[in-house]
Amino acid sequence: MKIYILDALHPSGVEYAAKHAEVVRWDDPSVKDWREDADAVLVRMTRVTADDIARIRKAKVICKQGVGYDTIDIAAAKKHGIPVCRTPGVNSEAVAEMAMALALSVARRTTEADRLIRAGVPVQRPDILGVEMSGKTVGIIGLGNIGRLSARKWRAAFDCGILFYDPYVESDAYEKCETLGAMLPRVDLLTVHCPLNDETRGMVGAKELALMKPTAIVVSTARGGIVDEAALYEALTNQRLFGAGLDVWDEIEPPRKDHPLLQLPNVVATPHTAGNTHETQARSSLQTAMLAVEVLQGKPARNRVA
Repeated sequence: MKIYILDALHPSGVEYAAKHAEVVRWDDPSVKDWREDADAVLVRMTRVTADDIARIRKAKVICKQGVGYDTIDIAAAKKHGIPVCRTPGVNSEAVAEMAMALALSVARRTTEADRLIRAGVPVQRPDILGVEMSGKTVGIIGLGNIGRLSARKWRAAFDCGILFYDPYVESDAYEKCETLGAMLPRVDLLTVHCPLNDETRGMVGAKELALMKPTAIVVSTARGGIVDEAALYEALTNQRLFGAGLDVWDEIEPPRKDHPLLQLPNVVATPHTAGNTHETQARSSLQTAMLAVEVLQGKPARNRVA
């Protein structure tokens, strides 16, 4: 049995896979033969297209490290009967922490102040006043694993009121808003934690941003494309929002340095690294490998999305 690993994974998963099968790593030139030769495929960020899947000869499973699977053509995998598995919940703590870090950096303008100091620009403290989060209202789009952790952290640390919009979830712990439009005017922080799909693509656009307070902050650690970047840029440049923190981007990650949003001082940017901690990478790499080995041993595929 051969397990092909298409992206650099933490050694925990690589070592586990190597105990159960022959491993072909991402840095091996023969990795290009994965479509024809792999019995199982581990992938992190590499796109797996319909054409890739159509060329697969014998792979029994594709295992995606992480929660999101929009880089894999799920419809094609279903058509060809190839299970696609993922590792939900493994990076939830890390992503929730990063969402909070981005929000606080925007609110207290810490990144902006750091840039000024490093550039040697004279800093007048009244010119970089921040806002406090204590007792404010946080609105969450998507009350899944990460959304719930975010809600818990904001309530416990800052005594925030929690609203959420998620048509598929009920909760007695937090106030549910039946529409996004009903939630947005009330929030001081909007934090996005839903998957990217046809329903959520562009769901935070010009109309939605116009409903928010000019003192509000937008944060997304979900997927690029959920927040309309052009609309966000317009809202920020017209001072209709206080600022934004983005870990995910629509077209290219990381975005080009001339991206319009990167020109704004009230935007804090990270390159899709919310889940990147030593702990998360070790856990998720190991779990990805375990999912593949289980299938090769004849067990049912766990955490399937196709």
